[in-house]
Amino acid sequence: MTGAKKGIPARDVGAYLSSVPHDQWMILEQLRRAIKAAAPNVEEVISYRIPTYKYRGPLVHFMAHKDYCSFIVASKAVVEGFKTVLADYDISGTTIHFTPEHPLPAALVKKIVKARVKENELRINKNERR
Repeated sequence: MTGAKKGIPARDVGAYLSSVPHDQWMILEQLRRAIKAAAPNVEEVISYRIPTYKYRGPLVHFMAHKDYCSFIVASKAVVEGFKTVLADYDISGTTIHFTPEHPLPAALVKKIVKARVKENELRINKNERR
């Protein structure tokens, strides 16, 4: 699933979500709200044909597949830090797979996004001191 109707890339996250099955739309919309709640200043764009959230660099992405959804955390270190609480989910690299029947809890998503915000801020601050 590319999140676009008839192979046409979505122009924004709303269009992407409108093209996925209803059960996936519901959990991805919840994910979207949790991301925005955790990082109110986040920029929401389509990048690599999927919803992408940026704040001082990439934070997270998500996408729908035929049988599951993915939450892509742009940091191996952050995923590793949450590995214990993510034990019930399939993780591949920086990607967490979940289903409508077993969605990611909003509180967990918020913690992950806040960790990414902090990581990006530390990286930017470190680079500015150079």
